[in-house]
Amino acid sequence: MPVAAFQRLPTGARVFLILSIALLPLALIALFATLQTTRTVDVETRARLRVAGVEASRALANELVGDLTALRVALRAIDSDARDAPSCARVQGIFAQQSAAGIRFQVADATGRLLCGAELPVPVPAPTDPSQLKITLLPSEGLLVHLPDAPNGSRADAFFPKQVLADVARPSGFVPPYAAQLTRTDEVPLELQPLARRGPLDRRETLVVPLGFDDLSFAMSVRSAPITSPVLVAMLLPLLMWAAAAGIGWFVVDRLLIRPLRRLRTSVAAYTPGEVIGSVDYGVVPAQEISDLAETFEAITRTVQQHETNLADGLVRQTKLTREVHHRVKNNLQVIASLINFHARSASSAEASEAYAAIQRRVDALAVVHRHHFAELEENRGLELRAVIGELASNIRATAPEHAARMGITIDVEPLLVSQDVGVAVSFLLTELVELAMMVNPATQARISAKLASVEAEQVVLRVSSPALVESAELSALVASRYGRVLLGLSRQLRAPLHHDPLVGAYEIAINARSAR
Repeated sequence: MPVAAFQRLPTGARVFLILSIALLPLALIALFATLQTTRTVDVETRARLRVAGVEASRALANELVGDLTALRVALRAIDSDARDAPSCARVQGIFAQQSAAGIRFQVADATGRLLCGAELPVPVPAPTDPSQLKITLLPSEGLLVHLPDAPNGSRADAFFPKQVLADVARPSGFVPPYAAQLTRTDEVPLELQPLARRGPLDRRETLVVPLGFDDLSFAMSVRSAPITSPVLVAMLLPLLMWAAAAGIGWFVVDRLLIRPLRRLRTSVAAYTPGEVIGSVDYGVVPAQEISDLAETFEAITRTVQQHETNLADGLVRQTKLTREVHHRVKNNLQVIASLINFHARSASSAEASEAYAAIQRRVDALAVVHRHHFAELEENRGLELRAVIGELASNIRATAPEHAARMGITIDVEPLLVSQDVGVAVSFLLTELVELAMMVNPATQARISAKLASVEAEQVVLRVSSPALVESAELSALVASRYGRVLLGLSRQLRAPLHHDPLVGAYEIAINARSAR
């Protein structure tokens, strides 16, 4: 398993996997020991089977070879002289001992006339090749042997009953039950000794020994050590112990560590600052260290709750203090504006009155920003640019001189929010630009617009346009002598260049703001 995949597994799965891998060699050792014991029994059984099988096949081969050799000698003698009674009597004497058990033989001439022996109890098929030894397996009767025909056409056949062959092939002193068969390739075997099966778990050891003639073989089978319930339990017990050990190890770790930690993590994840983590049910037997850790968390949350309360109280006091400061600043600016207005009324000349009005417009610009900032102090969303510019335009018209009474200011501002620093600079910038237009042409019209240019970059294009701002000698003189340096300083404070379009009569700058929608 790759390391990355292992690391993604839950801790319980990791513990179970590690315990399984660690305990698997012990389980395999125990399993191999059990298998080796079974294998040793099988080796002993196989050795006994080899001895008994070789003995039985040798006895069977000797019996068949001896009888067939005697029959072959008699066949040749009788084929040379059909009246050779001694040869017939000799072979009858050899078969006399087996005749009681059912062994029969016959010697016949080319016409089928019986010359020696007796009729066989089974039908004798015509051989496909009379010149070859032919052994026929009769599964229900026994073994039928046809000797090669003699030169004059005489033939000899012998029949060996199944029971006789089974008795001959029975090994001496072999106690366990066994199965014996005479087999040949692609033929139904001749079963000499049956051995019933004991179900699907019956195992057998089989030995096949060639008899040395006509591809005939002797097969002997015995039961191996049976796979009984105790054997299966002995084989599976190491694996069961391995699985049980891994499962018990995982269960203990899960109950002592993993499950309490998981519940503690859930409690910590649901924690809200200012609250106290309550008691958690960690199960019956959680680890003492986890209980101590939970108590530590609870103590920490109590401390955090106390600190949160203190911070909240301090924030309330700080908000009240800030509100008081802004209120005093706003009142002071209003007092200053009132004093300037009072002195303007008592001015001895129009130039002095206009100078006082110019100062008052700038004080009003700062007062407007402070007033709106004080109003938004609780939510701290920022200054509403449209409201600030609207009130600023009203103050400019209110402080305009008599000869500029016909001047109009149009506002097209989207709902936008700006910071206090940006609001102060914008207020002063608009005051300077509108006053500049008013100084060039007191009866001119001015238009102030603010459009959101880029939502992602939070860029707003602030634009002041007026026919009075079209390039002219008077405009150039005012910019060079009085307004130019102020406008340059304010644009630097806004960190953006102030562009002038002399043909249209407009000043434009990009400021940082965000939509209020």
